[in-house]
Amino acid sequence: MERKRDQIDVPTSGAWAFLILAFGLIAAILTILLIWQAEVEELFGPLSASHPLFILAVWSPALSAWAVTLFTTGWAGFRGYLTRFSVWRCGVLWAFVMLVVIPLIFYIGAWMKGVPSYTLWPFDDVRAGMAAIGLMAILGPMEEFGWRDLLQPLLQRKYTPLIAAIFVGIVWGLWHLPAFFLSGLPQSNWDVLPFLIGVVAVSVIITPLFNATRGGILLPMLFHFQLNNPMWPDALPFDIPLFVALAGVVTFIYRNEMFDRNWGVKCVTSLSAN
Repeated sequence: MERKRDQIDVPTSGAWAFLILAFGLIAAILTILLIWQAEVEELFGPLSASHPLFILAVWSPALSAWAVTLFTTGWAGFRGYLTRFSVWRCGVLWAFVMLVVIPLIFYIGAWMKGVPSYTLWPFDDVRAGMAAIGLMAILGPMEEFGWRDLLQPLLQRKYTPLIAAIFVGIVWGLWHLPAFFLSGLPQSNWDVLPFLIGVVAVSVIITPLFNATRGGILLPMLFHFQLNNPMWPDALPFDIPLFVALAGVVTFIYRNEMFDRNWGVKCVTSLSAN
C-alpha cells in the first residue's frame, strides 16, 4: 500500500497543522462559551448536542482536515481525498461486527451496569427517534474525515498500523476532554479515564477496517455512528472492557498486518492500491 512518489499528497508534516487547527478550534469555541455564555445561550439556547457551537466543535477535525488537504494539495488533491468516500464493501466479518457485535456490547454493558434496556426503539415516537438518529449521523461520524482519513495515513508513514492507531486514539480522546466539563453534554456524566481507554480501543478496532478497504472512509464513519447510535443504551463504563477485548481479538486476527509498517494506507488524496 505504498503511495506513488509522483502523486500529489499531503506532506507528513501536515499532521501537525491538522492537530493545531483541530485543537485550536476547540479552544476558540470553549473560550467563547466560557466568556460569553449568557450571550450565546440567549442567541442559541442552552448547550446541548444540537447546539450550533457544539456541532461546529464536533466538525472541527473534518474542517481542519479539509483545510490542510486543500492548502497542501489544491482542488486536485482534495477531489482525490473525497473519492475515498465511495468504498462501502467490507466483507461478512466486518458487517457482523458493526451490525451485531457493537450493539451487543452496549446491551451487555447496560445489563452489567444494572440498567438494561431491552427495547430496540427507545423513543416516544417515530419523529423523535428519526431526529435523534439523524443528528447523531451528522455529528460523530464527521470526525473520521480527520482522525482516520488524514491523521491515520500520515502516522502510518512512520509507524506500524497498531502504533499509529494508539496515537490516533490518544489524540482523539484528548480532543473530547472539554466536553466532560460542560454541563448539558452527554460526556459531562461520564468518567474521563474509562472513556479515554475505550477511545484508544475503538481506534485500534477501526484501523484494520480502514486499511483493509484501502483507506475508504465511509465504513469507519458507519462504525463511528454505531458507537453513537441513540438506539443503544448507555453502558459506560461497563462497555469499556468489552471494547478492549474486541480490540485484542481484532489485533490478533490482523496480527501480521498490524505490526507491518508496509501494510498500512499512507496516501491521503486517493485510495491505496491493493
